[in-house]
Amino acid sequence: MNVKPLSDRVLVLPNPAEEKTAGGLIIPDTAKEKPLAGKVVAVGPGTSEIKMEVAEGDTVLYGKYAGTEIRIDGTDYLIMKQSDILAKF
Repeated sequence: MNVKPLSDRVLVLPNPAEEKTAGGLIIPDTAKEKPLAGKVVAVGPGTSEIKMEVAEGDTVLYGKYAGTEIRIDGTDYLIMKQSDILAKF
């Protein structure tokens, strides 16, 4: 992959959605909830006012409606501003 985010943007690979409930029921695609965590794949350089606090490889939590979904080489990613990230761990 040859994508480099600009400014204070971050490219995130979302964790896969849950396929089954705790009781073993299979969740249909229409009822699956979007994951709210993922792994940072690429980070922009930041700006003169904004220092980048996340790095490639960090696992992050983000808001339910954060970012823009994009597809690169058949894989779905989210690209978002660093301010849309709630926490890293």
